[in-house]
Amino acid sequence: MPELPEVQALADFLGRRTDGLVVTGVELGSFAVLKTFTPPPDALVGAPVDGVGRHGKFLDLDCGGTHLVFHLARAGWLRWSDAMPNTVLRPGKSPIALRVRFDDGSGFDLTEAGTKKGLAAYVVNRVEDVPRIASLGPDPLADGFTEEVFAGILASHRMQVKGLLRDQAIIAGVGNAYSDEILHVAKLSPFALAAKLEPEQVTRLYTALRETLAQAVATASGKPAKELKDAKRAGMRVHGRTGETCPECGDVVREVSFADSSLQYCATCQTGGKPLADRRTSKFLK
Repeated sequence: MPELPEVQALADFLGRRTDGLVVTGVELGSFAVLKTFTPPPDALVGAPVDGVGRHGKFLDLDCGGTHLVFHLARAGWLRWSDAMPNTVLRPGKSPIALRVRFDDGSGFDLTEAGTKKGLAAYVVNRVEDVPRIASLGPDPLADGFTEEVFAGILASHRMQVKGLLRDQAIIAGVGNAYSDEILHVAKLSPFALAAKLEPEQVTRLYTALRETLAQAVATASGKPAKELKDAKRAGMRVHGRTGETCPECGDVVREVSFADSSLQYCATCQTGGKPLADRRTSKFLK
């Protein structure tokens, strides 16, 4: 799933590429992808792209005051083309869920692989009309997201720190992959309780959160959409690297599996050398 760094890179890429362009067409390949009915998608046609922004993991194209907002979910992606095909998109005939065309002949497709569909698009007059944006927590890279603010968030939640980092209503933009990376850098167990972290641990976690995301944003910046997935994988220290060597200490990277996801960690760096058992049977480790 694209997370804050990749979504920011996509926003920057689209912002540069669509500057000065006008929307000439919006086609649906899947009616289920569109979660709003008013205004209709045709309201975007003829509108200039005034800017592209990010809200957590959501991308936002401001087209003359009407916004096309979308969330790529687990298996969605954006595919840019400098010259879009002339054929009209037919619903149900391909993995393309939505197509947007611009007046220079360019455009992009939103695609989604697999059978579990989560890609969502919204056409709204106000970004706040998208329910999940209205409920987002603060952006961890915002200037106002200070260590004091973060410490207050941690202190008010008696939950595992891995889950807290991933909860979009608490902090916007971090998902499964970068939460693994942040916790590895901070040398904290994913099962540690947020409200019980010591001040020194809070400082480590805050620094790891900001620096890990900022570095990933810098790495992704300037890359075309088609290169972002590979760049993300290449930059991971522990996430997705079960059985490989920890880059910090040389121990093996371990995994805890859940019903539909998994986490990766280093026992030497993060849990005092104690491997974590399955979440359903293990005790919380600090």
